[in-house]
Amino acid sequence: MEHTLVAVFDSRGDAVQALDDLIGSGYARQDVRLSDGDPEASGNRVEGGDESLGSSIKHFFTDLFGGERSEHARMYSEAMERGHYVLSVTTTSEHEVERAADIVERHGPVDIDEHAGQWQGAMQGGDAMRAQALSRQSTLGSAQGGMGGSAQGSAMGDSQQRAADTTIPVIQEELKVGKREVQRGGVRIYQRIVETPVSESVGLREEHVNVQRRAVDRLVDPADIAAFQETTIELRETAEEAVVEKSARMVEEVIVGKEVTQRQEQIKDTLRHTEVDIEQLAPDDDAYFRGHWTSNFSREGGSYDDYAPAYRYGSSLASSELYRGRPWEQIEPGLRTDWEARNPGSTWDKMKAAIRHGWERMTT
Repeated sequence: MEHTLVAVFDSRGDAVQALDDLIGSGYARQDVRLSDGDPEASGNRVEGGDESLGSSIKHFFTDLFGGERSEHARMYSEAMERGHYVLSVTTTSEHEVERAADIVERHGPVDIDEHAGQWQGAMQGGDAMRAQALSRQSTLGSAQGGMGGSAQGSAMGDSQQRAADTTIPVIQEELKVGKREVQRGGVRIYQRIVETPVSESVGLREEHVNVQRRAVDRLVDPADIAAFQETTIELRETAEEAVVEKSARMVEEVIVGKEVTQRQEQIKDTLRHTEVDIEQLAPDDDAYFRGHWTSNFSREGGSYDDYAPAYRYGSSLASSELYRGRPWEQIEPGLRTDWEARNPGSTWDKMKAAIRHGWERMTT
């Protein structure tokens, strides 16, 4: 099923920008059509025929809306005759026509219903036009002859206009506290060798051979006869020398480790959120409050315009979360301070009764 979006522009520049934006967003060039605001312009002819693009689009409206007597067909034809620019785009799905409507709306299409009311005087104004979404179902036929096939017949669907709803988001921030590991200093340990000079005393023994000769004169003792032969006697000298030996001894231990402790830290921050206050409006509040002023305060001098802000201020209190559901006696001290801060020169004692009446009208 085909879906067709039709939009009207006062400015050709806006219409051309909308067309370029549609093509840049993926819509086929042959599915997007733009009429010229000047139906008599020489450059506004369809190639291969005498019919102008304006006339072609007028016939397109006639086919789309079901005949020249259709109110919508007359509206769009009138728009073209008055020099407006009509942009249409054809899609194959409702999602695509809604996406096209969002793109076209950025470039400021006019309210065709409002303009039609100005043109004809009989048409009633409608809601501001985002875009006019229309659907039609086409049936393709084939022609017999030498020129080949052609599209024949199209079944029109009912025109559809999307209603735009206003959505007000309510946003609230959340606090999430996590942990991460950071460097907070530490210990670096160096091990090095230090040489210290030392001295020790040690006693060393030495042997020396002492040879003495002395003269004697006596007979050889028979016991010494054995010594009367060749022999060699060696006596060796000995001495002690210092021997140095080093041994390593462990005299101290340096123990390196980590101590893990836990601590609690209080995280303080500010979270934001949005609030939506809904004010309940009674019908014709201004007339009601004006009548109340006439009956109660007009004799005191001044005008209703002096008291109107007080009535409205009291009415707005009913929708405030700060004051909702609380009796007047509890909220009066805070209201006095707030009123005098908002309205310098307007005393609370003079406006108190009007403010309370506006508050009671909305809460009772």
